[in-house]
Parts: sequence; C-alpha cells; structure tokens
Amino acid sequence: MAAASETERLLSRGPGYGAAEAAPAPVPGREDEEEDEEEDEEEELRRRLKYFFMSPCDKYRARGRRPVKLGLQLAKIVLVTVQLILFGLSNQLVVAFKEDNTVAFKHLFLKGYEDGADDTAAIYTRGDLLEHLAFVLQQYLAVPNETLGRYAYGDTGGGPGGGPGLRLCQRFFRRGDIDPENDTFDIDPSVVTECLGVHPGDPQPPVLDGPGSNFTLQFHRLINVTVEFQLKAINIQTLLNHEIPDCYTFSVTVTFDNSAHSGRVRIRLDTHAAIRECHHPAMPGGGATWRRLAFDVLVVAVCSLSLVLCARSIARGLLLQREFSRFLRCHRGVTVSLSDRLEFLNGWYLLLVTSDVLTVLGTVLKIGIEAKNFSGYDVCSILLGTSTLLVWVGVIRYLTFFQKYNILIVTLRVALPNVMRFCCCVAVIYLGYCFCGWIVLGPHHVKFRSLSMVSECLFSLVNGDDMFATFAALRPSGALVWLFSQVYLYSFSALFIYMVLSLFIALITGSYDTIKNQSEAAAPLSELEAFIAQCQDSPGSGKFRRGGSGSAPCPAPCPALCCCCPRAPVQDNALLVN
Repeated sequence: MAAASETERLLSRGPGYGAAEAAPAPVPGREDEEEDEEEDEEEELRRRLKYFFMSPCDKYRARGRRPVKLGLQLAKIVLVTVQLILFGLSNQLVVAFKEDNTVAFKHLFLKGYEDGADDTAAIYTRGDLLEHLAFVLQQYLAVPNETLGRYAYGDTGGGPGGGPGLRLCQRFFRRGDIDPENDTFDIDPSVVTECLGVHPGDPQPPVLDGPGSNFTLQFHRLINVTVEFQLKAINIQTLLNHEIPDCYTFSVTVTFDNSAHSGRVRIRLDTHAAIRECHHPAMPGGGATWRRLAFDVLVVAVCSLSLVLCARSIARGLLLQREFSRFLRCHRGVTVSLSDRLEFLNGWYLLLVTSDVLTVLGTVLKIGIEAKNFSGYDVCSILLGTSTLLVWVGVIRYLTFFQKYNILIVTLRVALPNVMRFCCCVAVIYLGYCFCGWIVLGPHHVKFRSLSMVSECLFSLVNGDDMFATFAALRPSGALVWLFSQVYLYSFSALFIYMVLSLFIALITGSYDTIKNQSEAAAPLSELEAFIAQCQDSPGSGKFRRGGSGSAPCPAPCPALCCCCPRAPVQDNALLVN
C-alpha cells in the first residue's frame, strides 16, 4: 500500500520531486499580528532613541535612575581642581627655588653681573677672558666659605670619586691661520676639545695661559670655553607645606661663546636641576604624605570610573545607531545620513574620556614626582593642566540642556566650518607677509629677526598691540627699505584690522542670527529628529520603564534635585540631540 501511494504521488500532476511546494493558505489575522509586532518594535525603538537623547534629569524622571554620571562629573571637577591647586603650589616652590639659585649662581660666578644683563654680558679682550675664567675658578673653590646658601660640591666625573669636581674645556679648530691683511685663511674645520680638571680640595686655582701652565687658550682658533661643575642643595622651604624636603643637584655650565669670531665673546650661565629623594629624611608629621597619596589614589579611582561609564555610553550609542540604521534599511529601504549617524557619537563623552586619560596619566606622574622617582614637572603640568581645562569645558554639556544657554554651543558648531575655511584662506596671506617681512625687514628690525618673532609681531599688530613701537623701532639703511617698510606695515594693518577681523566677526554674527531665526521659526527636522518626534510619551508617563507602565511620581528627595521635578508639559517633548 505504501509503495502504491508513492507511485500515485509521483505520477500525479500535483507538486512532487523537483517541483515547488504550493504556498500555504493565508491564515486569517496573521498579517495583522505581524503589522502589530512591527509597530510595537518601531514604537519601542522610538522610546529607546528618545530616552538616549534625554537629559540626565529627564532620564531620572523616566526610569527613576539616579544621574550617576552627572554627580560623578561634578565630584571629578572638585577633585581635579583641588589636585591641580595643590600641585601648582608645590610646583611653585620648586620653580622659585630653581630660579633663585640660578640668579645666585650668576652673581657668584659671573664677574660684574647685573640683573637683566643676560643678553648683553660679553667681553672683548684676551685679558678679560682670562680674568673671567680665573674668577669662576676662584669662586668655585671658595663656595663653602663665601656663599650664604648651604651648598656642597658635586662630581662631574659620573660618580663619587670618579672625576674632578670642575671641568674647564675649550673647543677650537685643529688648524687655523687667518690673515685679514692679505685676505687669506687656512683652517682645518675639525674641532678639538681640550679639558682641564679642578678638584675642590685644590688650594689654589690653576694658572691659565702663562709660564708653567698646562692649559693654553687658542685665541685665534677658539670656538668656545666652557666651565662645568655641580653643586648640591636642599630645598627646605617645602617644610612650610608639610612636605619632605627635596635634594637638588645643580649642573652649572658657564659658556664663553666665540663661535661668531666677531671680537665679541658672549657670556651665559645655564643650570639644570636634578631632583631626588634625600637619604634618611627625619621630619615629624609624615602623615601628610600618605594623605596626599590617598587623595591621588581617590582621583585616579574617580577618573577611572568616569572613563568606564563614558566609554560604556559611547558603546551603547554606537550599538543603538546600528540598530536604527538596520531598522530603516529593512523596513523603509532608507539609508541613514552621515549627520544623523554622528548624532549618536557624543562628542562630550569623547572629551570626558580624553580628560580622564590625561588626569590618570598626570596623577601617576605626580605620585612619581612626590616619591622622588620622577622629576618631569613640565610633562606632569601639561597633562594635569590640559585635563582640568577639558573637565571645565565639559561643564558646558550640562548647560546645553537649557535652551537659553544652548544657543552659544549651537552657534559655535554652526560657525566653526565657515570659520575654519576662512582661517585657511587668511593663513595664506598671513604666511606671505611673514616670509616677506622676515627676509626684507629682518636685518633692520629686531622684531623681524626670525620667523617666529615675525609671526608674534604681526599677530600683535592685528590686535592693535605695540603698534607705534613697531614703527619707531625700524632703522633702515636706505630710503628704499624705509619706503618698503611703510607700505608693508600700513597695508598689513589695513588689510587685517579693517577687513579680516570684520569678516571674521561677521561670520560668527551671521551664524548667531541664523540660529536665532531658526529658534523663532519652525526649524526643519532631520530624519532622526522626525522619527523620534512621533513618540509623544513624556518622561514622566512611566512608559520608559522596562516592564512597567503608568505614571512615575517624583521621588521624595525632590528639593535636592530641583531640575528633576515635574515641569510644564510643553517641556516634556523637547528633543535634545547633540
């Protein structure tokens, strides 16, 4: 029977092997159920999108969740600012100690030094050079008995007992014969370095350039003479801040520069300070160090938590953007525009993530500095200063939740592309003036000696700063240069002050007027905004709660969260997009 029925089925005209199956008969009400499911899915997506773009207080009213990130950011602002102030006060003591010691070294080791004479300190005769070198050596040997500060000799030989305390070196050409009378010269450009060591225990400084001297200056071939030594000191003024004093090693270099061979030998003194932990410090009240360390650890913990929460919000936004794009592509055959996709990438969260990373790195360096394992005050200052700047700029995000404050951010965002394009065009003209002024006026004006100085001078002129002094300081050697300088300065001032600045202000003013007119009239909605606007559920309706419905009453501690209390119904449907 089974074989017969199989044979009949194969020989029949109905669908069999290799033929398509007949479509099942439509089930009554099945299409209506699918449409209802699709509508429910679309409505649920609208609610999720609207909840995603709500302010923290609206999210609190919608689902009853505390604005954790808002409170965390406010706490982070306080912690980061306090940390920056404490580090700034400590760094101020370090900078003051370095600068005071540098000034003291200049008065001790530079003969006839006067404050403010760094650019003009120079000598012009052989006798002056020998006299200044002898003065440096003599003052170095007399440091323990002459100085008011408590200094100790360091070692330039690389370790204890590894070399002399002071090194006197001269660099000169290997061979040099200059005869200005016959306009001839014969110079071997190879450079030779010759050094002489001086120990702190020597009773008298060595004799230079005389009978019995083993160090003779090669005046005609001389490039420069350097005196290098180290002095140790302890910064005890940190005791005022209940901090352990730092031990400093100052590397001092006195340079007599004759590289120009112009008859003028410039003199300068440079210092470099190395900071390390003092051995066996005995100071009562060491608990302040642990309190600072605990505070730094708290800052790192808060910033790490903020980093995780902001990164999670960014990831959720990207996932929601993919879901929204897939929904429109599958159900409506529409591709989401780039501007709508970028709305899901919250730039404020990226700003906060950047500030958190910089704060964590800066705090780690600060801990290393306080433990005397690291002395990069500049790097730590840049990290902490930039992170604090970004944290305070991030406060603007919460001001954008209010319509009257949001117009500033919207104006900047609308005006930024036009301003950037305008600046690119202006930069071409500005660079042209910089190169022209440098090559023409550089030999005749002190403010045009280098490209960086030219740019600084022209930027000051744009702002109307130091204008008369720029004109008056010009000392041309002829009428042609003077005439060119007048045309150059007047044309630059007229072009940039009367035209460029006016157009720059007009761009921002035009953007502000555009935003103001759009706020007064019905602004066109993007596809994302139109999609979310169809959801008329207010945050307090209770429909945003997962698995719940009905109204969501305002919690008891409403006076503490005044922004989260019930508002006028007209504000419930406000759409807050980035």
